[in-house]
Amino acid sequence: MKCPGQDSRYWKQEAIFDETCPKCGSKVEFFKDDTARKCGNCGHRFINPKMDFGCASYCEYAEQCLGTLPEGLLAQKEDLLKDRVAIEMKRYFKTDFKRIGHASKVARYAERIGKLEKGNLAVILSAAYLHDIGITEAERRYNSTAPKYQEELGPPIAKEILIKLGANEKLVDEVCDIVGHHHHPRPDDNINYKAVYDADMIVNIEENHKDKPVDKDYITKIIDKSFLTENGKNIAHEALIK
Repeated sequence: MKCPGQDSRYWKQEAIFDETCPKCGSKVEFFKDDTARKCGNCGHRFINPKMDFGCASYCEYAEQCLGTLPEGLLAQKEDLLKDRVAIEMKRYFKTDFKRIGHASKVARYAERIGKLEKGNLAVILSAAYLHDIGITEAERRYNSTAPKYQEELGPPIAKEILIKLGANEKLVDEVCDIVGHHHHPRPDDNINYKAVYDADMIVNIEENHKDKPVDKDYITKIIDKSFLTENGKNIAHEALIK
């Protein structure tokens, strides 16, 4: 069965349109399913600016349907993936709104840190949404939420979710590695791990001190000693030390 979005029988008049070549200004005709076209005047090849790859971020048949995507659109596909991961995390936790809220807050801080540290936001946000994904199974199997059980049981669940969403192997491996030691930093961890770790630290401190006064000197010592990025430290000071 051909995807209706790619089947010309379902196309409307606007499915064929002209775009301006960014090099010479000539008009280039595009069909809605073209990933890229070459300018007939100057020979410059450029990406279809109107093509929507939203479904490609989660459809398991995207590669067969669309073929090999240009590098710029592969980045767009990864960017769209994080939104689907957030949805799958919420589906997995169902009515456990406390854990949904925790993961969502960690993702917000991780995104801020990741942007400032120039990390890979597709990896950072996917890992942030899934970092505690093993906690429910840890409770069921071990009657415990201890970090070692979360780190043991989280990666297979995260991997299943990411493969279902069509994530590439490299991203799956890195996200699962982060999930598998998100409480225990290693000397060689990269900036993607560090952004998630610092974000999780901020939210854990916020939640642990929600209903009791915070000793600002104590929090300052934790930030200075335990945080892994300078931007994480700055955001933690801003969030935790009013």
